[in-house]
Formats: sequence, structure tokens, C-alpha cells
Amino acid sequence: MITRRLALTGGLAAAASLSSRVSRAGEGAVFRIGYQRNGILAVAKEQAAIEARLQALGVGVSWVEFSFGPPLLEALSLGSVDFGQTGDAPPIFAQAAKANLVYAAAQPKGGSGSAILLPKGSTIQTLADLKGKHVAFAKGSSAHNFIIAALEKAGLSYGDIEPVTLAPADGAAAFARGAVDAWTVWDPYFAIAETGEGVRILAQASEITPTNNFFLANRGTVDAHPERVAGTIEALGGVATWCEANRGQVAQSLSRITGVPLPATERTVGRIKYVIAPMSPEVTAEQQRIADRFHALKIIPRSVRVADIVWTPPGVARSNG
Repeated sequence: MITRRLALTGGLAAAASLSSRVSRAGEGAVFRIGYQRNGILAVAKEQAAIEARLQALGVGVSWVEFSFGPPLLEALSLGSVDFGQTGDAPPIFAQAAKANLVYAAAQPKGGSGSAILLPKGSTIQTLADLKGKHVAFAKGSSAHNFIIAALEKAGLSYGDIEPVTLAPADGAAAFARGAVDAWTVWDPYFAIAETGEGVRILAQASEITPTNNFFLANRGTVDAHPERVAGTIEALGGVATWCEANRGQVAQSLSRITGVPLPATERTVGRIKYVIAPMSPEVTAEQQRIADRFHALKIIPRSVRVADIVWTPPGVARSNG
């Protein structure tokens, strides 16, 4: 069962409140990071790795918690936070809305722990059986892209299902009471739900489409203080290396942070690729394919060119994406 503690509480109100406090403390004195409890940023927060790296610049770090990507990126665009991580779809929606942000780095295949789940008693056997069914997912999230890609693989269109757009905690509740026919979601929600009585996995993202994670920054921040963003990415690279070599400790740490039972957290950690990399032409091209998919379906209002908001840290050779 997904507890109230997992219904992560951050949002724009919290971000705006933090922004006000930072402004009074001193303009630019604090680097504000939006994060979700599960993931590499949560580990970095516990280790104070970014704090140690930015201390040399005389910059402090503050953290604002969000439940999923879209509200985090809205806060990032508004300048309420400076830096954050999301899955593949939220930056596309944000760019289509002319958000003031850039891609700063990628975690290739770092978000592949996603699945389409079926509740107890479901008669669905294949992806094609989703036709006409009520499928829950968070709008503008990586799960949104995943379900569309899964439908395409089955020869179905987005119009063949009845979309039910719900934030993760609301999706969990709807799934638990049998109010939807399927639920598309990421870890740790996936890891918790998959052990429920009678719950089945219809498909996993690893079988359907690469699911990359991204680190994004407010454009004004990278223009004014590129060394802060570059230093943060450098620190995260060190955390990623540690995570790859210490998955057992990562699971114990995240279980303690989130309150998710250790077995579920171990499954989550086992599905993550802990690698931080610049935005390569390949990753940029994959993100462009997702953007084109959303535009073709008229889910986003205009076409976007992902490469237009790819930022290259100082000292890193720029690739033609």
C-alpha cells in the first residue's frame, strides 16, 4: 500500500515560499534544488555531496520536494528553484509552454523502472486488450509517453483508450479500489504496487522504449551562474559512481528516506542505471522523437526543437544534436 508519506508534498506553494526566504537571505546566495524523494538527488541530499562541492563557491544549497515532474518544472521555469530532475516527458511539455529552462545533463535509461499494471481480477492479457479501457497515468509525465509508445507497439492509437490522468498518489488510490483498468507508473510506486494481491505486470518500459531521466536548470541561473550548475552536475557524477558500486547501501538509504519497505526499494534500485552524462546527440534525438510524437497527437500545442534548449557546461565540447 502506498502510504501518505509517499504522497510527496512539495509544490509551487512551497517553492514560492522558499524563494521568498532565499531572497531575504541574500540574492544568489543559495542554490535551490527541486527533487523527488526517490532517486539520485535524494541520495545526494543525504550525502550532502552538492553542498560540499558548492561550498567552495560560497554558495549554500536548499531543497524543495515535489511529487512528480510537471510541477517541479513549472517551479523551475518561474525561478522558484534553480535545478531539478525529471523523466522524459515533462521537459517537452515545459518547452512547448515556452518555459524558461534548459537541459543540463542526462541519466540515460535512468527511468526505465516503469510499468503498466493490472489490478486483481483483470482479464487483460495483451497490450491490444487495452482498447476501450480506462488507463491511469500522470499527464505530462514519463508514464504518459510510455503508455503511448506501448499502444503504438500494439498497433493501437492514443484514441483507442480512455485516458485517466491522475497524479501518482491519486492513481494509486484509483488502482487499489479498481476504478481503472490499468495504471502506468514509475518506481517506487511500481515496486510497491507490483506485490499487491493479484496485481500483474502487463509491460515494462524496458521492453517498450528507452526511458531517460534529465537534469534541468533555470535558464537565468545557467546564464548568471554556470559554475554552480556545472559543479552540481560534477558532484552528481561522483554520487552516481558511488551508487553503482553500492546498490545495497543505496536501497537502505532510500528506504529510510521514503518509508518504502526495503524489498520494494531494492527492486527499484535494481532497475536504475546510475550514470550522469552530458546531453549526447543520441539522447537528444530520442527526446526529439518523443516531442514529435506528442505534437503529432496534438497533446502539446506546438512543435519544439529539443536541441534549442540543450545547455553545454563550461569546458564540455558541444555536440551537434
